[in-house]
Amino acid sequence: MEKEKRTPVPQTEILTLGMGCFWGPEALFGHLPGVLYTRTGYAGGTTGSPVYRQLGDHSETIEIEFAPSVITLEQLLEMFWNHHNPSVINGYKGRQYHSLLFYRNEQQRCTIEQMQQTAASAVRSKSSKNPASSESAGTGNSGAIDPDGIEKRRMTEIQPYDTWYPAEARHQKYYLQRQHRLMEQLYELYPDQAELFHSTLAARLNGFSRGHITLAQIRQDIPQWPLSEHHKYRINQWLADQQDEQ
Repeated sequence: MEKEKRTPVPQTEILTLGMGCFWGPEALFGHLPGVLYTRTGYAGGTTGSPVYRQLGDHSETIEIEFAPSVITLEQLLEMFWNHHNPSVINGYKGRQYHSLLFYRNEQQRCTIEQMQQTAASAVRSKSSKNPASSESAGTGNSGAIDPDGIEKRRMTEIQPYDTWYPAEARHQKYYLQRQHRLMEQLYELYPDQAELFHSTLAARLNGFSRGHITLAQIRQDIPQWPLSEHHKYRINQWLADQQDEQ
């Protein structure tokens, strides 16, 4: 189809984060309603022009552009902390895998730090009422962190956003790219690979390829996408055809 025509979005924000290998998080966040675009890349270090095999002191990260009127920063941060364990990934492969949050403005910084402190206050209050809980809330035989997640939140490194380097094409929408038949048919809609990877449809299908969402759920979400009605119709019909083939 012709080049995708996007409609203005009232307001979007970008959250940049690291939580280990970037393939899984891009699929996890990409399936969420309100998330418009995702991409993988490298950040957090000082090495110039990092690439996958030569990251230097950078970490694998993802960027998430989202509409806060649909999904809030707080919801994304809860998803972030609930789906990885910094005590496991921090230090693994040096800095390649690291729990990171980058704030782009003072409001993001305050929100991130407030959520950390709120969790800390809740755990301290719980421990003061039941001293034994402070002993049992740490690591058990399984090595799991306490249920409130305070320890893992404290281990997340918070940095101001600086330079961000996009990852190579083979690392964008990784799980979607493994669906070879689906990719071949997608190029009928998006002949340009860069345009495909920077589309809401690709973000959702990457989540679908990882098992986070169904094609029917993607179709229900299309009305919220910042596209012309013509392109929404074309994508909806294309997805309907994919459902029929399954």
